Amino acid sequence: MTRRAGAETVQIVDAHCHMWDLSLGKHPWLAEGVLHPHRYGDYSAVKRNYLPADYRAATRPWTIAAAVHMEAEWTPDDPLGEARWIADLHAKTGFPAAMAAQVWLDRPEAQDLIAAQAAFPLVRSLRHKPRAFARAADWHEGHALPGSMRCPDFRRGYAGLAAHGLHFELQTPFWHLPDAAELARDFPDTMIVINHAGVPGSRDPAVLAQWRRALSVAAARPNIRIKVSGLGVPGEAWTTEAQREVILTCIETFGAGRAMFASNMPVDGMFRSFPDLIADFMAVTSDLPEADRRAFFAGTAADTYGLDLPGLT
Repeated sequence: MTRRAGAETVQIVDAHCHMWDLSLGKHPWLAEGVLHPHRYGDYSAVKRNYLPADYRAATRPWTIAAAVHMEAEWTPDDPLGEARWIADLHAKTGFPAAMAAQVWLDRPEAQDLIAAQAAFPLVRSLRHKPRAFARAADWHEGHALPGSMRCPDFRRGYAGLAAHGLHFELQTPFWHLPDAAELARDFPDTMIVINHAGVPGSRDPAVLAQWRRALSVAAARPNIRIKVSGLGVPGEAWTTEAQREVILTCIETFGAGRAMFASNMPVDGMFRSFPDLIADFMAVTSDLPEADRRAFFAGTAADTYGLDLPGLT
């Protein structure tokens, strides 16, 4: 169980965090002097090692029952290296409890890579960031954007996930969530987990209205779940109230049985300390039924990633 002074006892599973050791030279986007385009802008603050001991220290006074490592754009010329490294970290430290590995579903070698990643016991899912339109206004019903979820090559690779019992981690702007709903319909045996709350970005009411509609389209498919994470907005202060509508909308739209807490640390640490981020989520969800809070903070993630946690029902 997880306790913070003055707070109720709640078990927490972190469904999405990142580990990296920059001395390995395996993360090109984190290399010194490199700054790739990123939705958060200048991410230089995260260019430091983030290992199990760093994670645990950052969470204090909270304790996380289990955490899931999300692939962190390990160099693509070593596609299995990250899974090997995470397996070694787990063997030495017991952390993380599971991981999502990388894949490129639109490449000819996709099926071989899926099978190879699935052979690692900690790998539960794979992530490929499909190509997307830069603006919501560019998306249209009949689009056939190469590299997107509607791309035949992407779908050919995606079809191989079910045979290995892996689910798909989807990071895409919210205007592509109708594409995800189509994918879920056409491949009902593969679970999709939407990353970062569908990336609402702006807190402008008109944008959030579009985002809510897109979430509803995705939530209509029972094999789609959502992680509530990645809520930072460049140039805007992170406050509890600024996150309230996004957090509660995700839970209300998908239900607590298909929505889960995730920290996106250390990246979201650019906006909020880990303890304060958890406190924000606790405060925003304080009026939810106890069963829903148990599901949102631990149960849904444990079910999604096959985690056997003592005391979790």
